[in-house]
Amino acid sequence: MSRALDLLRLARPKDWLKNVFVLMPLPFALAGGASLGIGRLLLGIAGMCLVSSAVYAVNDVIDAEVDRANPRKRTRPVASGRLPAPWATSAAFVWLAAGLVLGGLSDQPWTLAIFGLYVAQNAVYSLGAKHVPLVDAFLLSAGFVLRVVLGCVLVGVAPSNWLLLCSSALALLLALGKRRGELLQAPGESQRRSLAGYNRSYLDQAMAIVAGITLFSYALYSVEAPLLVSGREFASLPFVVFGVLEYLRLAQVHDEGESPIELLLRSPRLILVGVGWVIASLWSVGVPELFV
Repeated sequence: MSRALDLLRLARPKDWLKNVFVLMPLPFALAGGASLGIGRLLLGIAGMCLVSSAVYAVNDVIDAEVDRANPRKRTRPVASGRLPAPWATSAAFVWLAAGLVLGGLSDQPWTLAIFGLYVAQNAVYSLGAKHVPLVDAFLLSAGFVLRVVLGCVLVGVAPSNWLLLCSSALALLLALGKRRGELLQAPGESQRRSLAGYNRSYLDQAMAIVAGITLFSYALYSVEAPLLVSGREFASLPFVVFGVLEYLRLAQVHDEGESPIELLLRSPRLILVGVGWVIASLWSVGVPELFV
């Protein structure tokens, strides 16, 4: 039983919440009359969860020695020694294979290509790029953007330039916030070499710039999206503005940006903003009227 629990921890199910990015194109696909296959969408998301778990497992094996010196990470299954590295590697291969099978069953050829790009991106990150300032943040954000593209593929819509720009900026903001949180850890708690290339002032300024790009691109996306109902173009914008500013407040005032997923789970404000954004987005594209 304990080994099964360690395998579950190795899979990092909390991080599956990152796949909410897959659902970003959904309201606009519904408004555009796309034939939404729930089964295909669920298969693609489940496949992405398993592929990402495989990546996390391999990364934990690679970083086991470093993680043992980190008070927060030394309790991870591989770093603590509870789960032998061969077990973790085997689990990674099983999860990867299962994820690819599910991706293939989604009946969208590009799904497997996106899974392959995601694995390749994380291989580059884990094998050295994570030690290079800025390159590490851009590669982290690329994983979120690939999820958005996956969502477009699964619901049958082409990703717009504004959607890609907005999601890229938002993902980069989260990545910079993560690095800022790691930078402020107590000495010895983080051994990332890339942190030597950052300081608090630089990250604060970079986050402000990227937050501005996020809001600007989302506002233009709202105006340019052809499927928005007239008069409702900016219905979801206040939720995005509030959400970005609230994230900056938590990350820069309360120094809580290290883990965006944990931050979301423990912040009632961000949860409410997310729910409000979904409702406003559906209303802005006239989805409720589609079912009347």
